[in-house]
Amino acid sequence: MSPTRSPWSADILGPGYQARTLSLEDDDEGAVVATVVRYRPPTPEPVRPVRAILYVHGWSDYFFQTGLAEYWHSQGAAFYALDLRKYGRSLREHQTPNYVDDLATYDEELDAAVAIIRCDLGRSARIMFMGHSTGGLIGVLWAGRRPGTISAMVLNSPWLELAGASFARTLTTPLVAALARSQPKSPMPNIDPGHYARTLLTTYGGEWEYDEAWRPNPTFPVRPGWLQAVLVGHAQVSRGLDLPMPILMTASTRSIIVPRWRDEMRSADTVLDVDLIARRAVLLGPIVTVVRVAGGVHDLTLSARPARERFYAEVTRWTSAYGWG
Repeated sequence: MSPTRSPWSADILGPGYQARTLSLEDDDEGAVVATVVRYRPPTPEPVRPVRAILYVHGWSDYFFQTGLAEYWHSQGAAFYALDLRKYGRSLREHQTPNYVDDLATYDEELDAAVAIIRCDLGRSARIMFMGHSTGGLIGVLWAGRRPGTISAMVLNSPWLELAGASFARTLTTPLVAALARSQPKSPMPNIDPGHYARTLLTTYGGEWEYDEAWRPNPTFPVRPGWLQAVLVGHAQVSRGLDLPMPILMTASTRSIIVPRWRDEMRSADTVLDVDLIARRAVLLGPIVTVVRVAGGVHDLTLSARPARERFYAEVTRWTSAYGWG
């Protein structure tokens, strides 16, 4: 059954941004929706774009990065973002935030978002997927199940492996699997010290503001059923995916993952092991470009200006060679 789509309406991000709710198949908690956001500024493109970006956020996150939408618009691409089920605009009171027990569950809203883009732009439009963190993991697995759907991928610090590599995953998986069977939605101990939020929010000297009900500090709790789904995804990546499209994997040049705050965290990834995800990236397919951004934080689009400008410059250079096929 195809998802039911509401009309486009004004989005919370203001002029130029429109949102559309997708009613999806019910799950064990009841009604489920996802949300597509598109950027259509007051002065539209003189010619309807034939290129589009489909962006998916990370865990405990939602789409609010207006600079990213404006960048892609300046490149002549239509921009669409997807708030996945139980995230951000799509989270409902009766739901366990951010929870699924199989990453393939997201195929329903990803497929629906592609259908919306093709309805807007035509069947011949080229679609590039862009994913951040867990959104990158979700995207590469989906692309493997949907050959021919997207022309290229840009991954912004994708979560392709558990910190500690396959050794840590091998040790962790049996315990997580047991918990997932007996108490899949029970909160696990929260190890988020709030360092990443401290690098971003204006309250703590950062540059950004966002809805802390949708992106809380500390983060929403991790649950065993969800973590098992992620570990299964990591195992698939470690075996190689052989994705045929060109892929750009971007990440900071260094990670700082320690319990106590350090001011240099403002110019490092405090969430993932960036060296490890760079090594995993080359297993995605035969055409993978790895770019490391000095001074970048976990979401490179939210880095301090010099790092984010470097990120956008590298995306522009790569796209000119590989992006649209």
